[in-house]
Amino acid sequence: MENAPNRNVPIKNWQADDRPREKMQLKGASALSDSELLAILVNTGNKQMSALDIAKEILKLGKNNLNELGKLSIKQLQQLKGIGPAKAITIAAALELGRRRQSSELLVKTVVRSSAEIAQYLQAMLKDYRHEVFAVVFLNRANKIISMEIISSGGLTGTVADPRMILRKALEAEATAVVLSHNHPSGNLKPSRADEDITQKIKQAAQYLDITVMDHIIVSEEGYYSFADEGLL
Repeated sequence: MENAPNRNVPIKNWQADDRPREKMQLKGASALSDSELLAILVNTGNKQMSALDIAKEILKLGKNNLNELGKLSIKQLQQLKGIGPAKAITIAAALELGRRRQSSELLVKTVVRSSAEIAQYLQAMLKDYRHEVFAVVFLNRANKIISMEIISSGGLTGTVADPRMILRKALEAEATAVVLSHNHPSGNLKPSRADEDITQKIKQAAQYLDITVMDHIIVSEEGYYSFADEGLL
């Protein structure tokens, strides 16, 4: 498919083996390249480019890397000729589904036994944010995940976490334990003094409600930092 027919010929007029939808139906999704799968989402081309040509340009925008592509905003996708709001939203939605599938496969209704296990889950959930976000994982008495929620979003260098909001949501979820987390887009995993202060503040407030703060994990593409493992809880 990478050596596609003449771009001036509509995809519907290509041979069945060359048309992404038909190829997927005949051979399965695994037989398609990344650009072919994107072409299905793009659906239609324009006078200058086929849907496949546009799909290849989308991949270039993401440095030919699906992880990088997942970090692009809807507005950034619309910078490409042939990508309007509807197509950009479709692509963003498909990438989000992929991200959620990955995270759910890692840790859905699974007992949390270590910082490494929960960190892997959090890395999958937070890896595509280019700004800092503060998230909380809510757990039941068996240390099984009930849910995860983004509590606040900030800029490139920080965000603010409201202990009252976190504990209210924990009570609503009937959680008996929580894991705090935020990402460092810069890649630096060292906690700041503010990170340490907010952790202790939330921990102390949670004690009055018999809710345990199991850990505060900082994640980035480079790895993770566990407050519990480092003796900061």
